Amino acid sequence: MNELKVSFENVPSKWKDLGGRALTSTIVSEEVPPTCHPLGPNNKLVFAPGIVTGTSAPTSGRISVGGKSPLTGGIKEANAGTSFAQKLAKAGIKAIIVEGQRKDKGYLLNIAKDKAELIDATPWSGRGLYEAFAQIGDKYGKDIGICGTGIAGELGGAAAGIAFNDIEGLSSRYAGRGGLGAVMATRGLKFIVVNDEGGPGVEIHDKELFKHGTKKLTSALTTHGVTKPGGTLNTYGTDALINVINEAGALPHRNFSLGYDELAPLVSGEKKAETIKKRGGERPHMCSPGCIIQCSEVWVKEGGKDPVGVLEYESVWALGPNCGIYNLDDVGELNRACNDLGLDTIEAGDTLAVAMEGGLANFGDGKKALEMLEEVRKKTPLGRILANGTEFTGKAFGVTRIPTSKGQGMPAYDPRPIKGIGVTYMTTPMGADHTAGYAIAPEILGVGGKADPLDPKKADLSRGLQQATALIDSSGYCLFIAFAILDIPEGLEGMVESCNAVLGTKWTVSDAVNYGAKVLDIERKFNKAAGLTKAHDRPPEFMRTEALPPKNVVFDVSDAELDRVFPD
Repeated sequence: MNELKVSFENVPSKWKDLGGRALTSTIVSEEVPPTCHPLGPNNKLVFAPGIVTGTSAPTSGRISVGGKSPLTGGIKEANAGTSFAQKLAKAGIKAIIVEGQRKDKGYLLNIAKDKAELIDATPWSGRGLYEAFAQIGDKYGKDIGICGTGIAGELGGAAAGIAFNDIEGLSSRYAGRGGLGAVMATRGLKFIVVNDEGGPGVEIHDKELFKHGTKKLTSALTTHGVTKPGGTLNTYGTDALINVINEAGALPHRNFSLGYDELAPLVSGEKKAETIKKRGGERPHMCSPGCIIQCSEVWVKEGGKDPVGVLEYESVWALGPNCGIYNLDDVGELNRACNDLGLDTIEAGDTLAVAMEGGLANFGDGKKALEMLEEVRKKTPLGRILANGTEFTGKAFGVTRIPTSKGQGMPAYDPRPIKGIGVTYMTTPMGADHTAGYAIAPEILGVGGKADPLDPKKADLSRGLQQATALIDSSGYCLFIAFAILDIPEGLEGMVESCNAVLGTKWTVSDAVNYGAKVLDIERKFNKAAGLTKAHDRPPEFMRTEALPPKNVVFDVSDAELDRVFPD
């Protein structure tokens, strides 16, 4: 970006077998000084499709985005499901590395037919992403992938994510976490457009093995109760978890002060699916072509107007119950505002809840919450505070109940009554991130075995799930294949075989798990060099001392148990 120069390079042999998170974290660890300022000139931003992304493998449209996080101060990988990922892979591109910094204005990177150029993005900068994506689609064609960062990123806000277009062209698919939208904007890059027409596609070394492996994985996905057609995710989407986690006493309400509220069903997946059907939205729905789980949707207003895109469980919780809001239309408009401004919905919801506790609004006031987000659009001092996330806002307004780990806002599971997910929040290199090691599967859903959620001995469980997740994030498959492959061994075998078929490798299942462990080692070494210590693997003080109703438990996992996840 210093010279506005775009060049193509052959993939180094040492990176040949890497994809997705493995590739982003490797490049960041090798090329970014760990102590650099995340918004300064020495950070880099890396986009990498997964190993099987761009192939016909089922539910495989994932892309990883990596860099040093302005939110956590450590390494970051954020993940999204989008046709942009598939188009980038089909264009023959294994990664985009953005380096240097341009401060005069924002630029758009246009990639098409073995060429790429940077052009002035002024016509689409400083405006909402729904409008910007629509106008970019009009200029470059509808059958393209679009990526962008919004007004929150332009402010350098650590709550800023990176948006990708969904199938309808809306800016609703997000690599949301960790503030990477701010990293993108402060490089001087606002948008990326990719057209895969005439691209070489993804080379598959062993087509028969690929066919064999993907058939086994497809069979697992279409028979498991969570992922099959007509199953939980297909019928209700991820928001099916609202009622489940609420009944478990672990759905955070009103800034993590309660674990249950009888109003939660008003924003549940069941209620949302019923409303979408009445209004003429779409459910089930694909986040990207080739998804056979189809947990996505298109939320609309009355009369089928103003589509938002998907309202995920995490988004509904963060912008709903966590703020004391139990009206789906209010949640939908808050979600629309986040998508438009380029804000991570989890971080935004945690931020709004902390701001409410700090006296800026009453819990439950959806209209005031929307007004607060509009401060970001106006680029006011308050908007700049909110754009920097939960911990920054909490400190600004003297709040002591700040639900973060490594500076990142916690997702939709209170770790006090579900200990394993708490161990993941505290110990993952990523900051509080449920997807880094989804202990909810065995603790609440009974997937991959059954674990007592109140048992504080969860180091081994969290470590194993973190290793498996690092592999899935690298593969290009959606994390939700984990439900099937944890319970159906043939599905796991098929996943590994499909990766072998693309790469020409001969991994066993054990080799694949070790692959994930190596990714974690790379990330943890970067974080250590960046100054993160075991002290950063600790919960917020209030979670040790405030018992969460209705189960009235604290987070009692010992420091020794937390340190046992990664003992070195």
